Amino acid sequence: RTAENSRLWEVQLTITDESDSQLAGLTDRIKEEVQGTSGWYRMGKLMLKVGHFDQAEELYNELLENASHDSDRAFIYHQLGWLKDNQGEYQQAVTFY
Repeated sequence: RTAENSRLWEVQLTITDESDSQLAGLTDRIKEEVQGTSGWYRMGKLMLKVGHFDQAEELYNELLENASHDSDRAFIYHQLGWLKDNQGEYQQAVTFY
């Protein structure tokens, strides 16, 4: 569990068949797509990439609640703005930017 009373759980996954070249290629591609961030932020970016906007928004709101640094909050607000912009909710997007 990530925080008290949180609905988010962190699970470490391991590839069991490293000889599968397609799986290794997919894993590398996903890492490239969401590089530069860590943990939950990477998960949020991945959700945005695959169009799971509602889940990404829920995750970012949870992260925002637990953010302790201004730089983290700035990143989360930017991601929420990007999300709303891509959903066509421009007025809401502006409030996050």
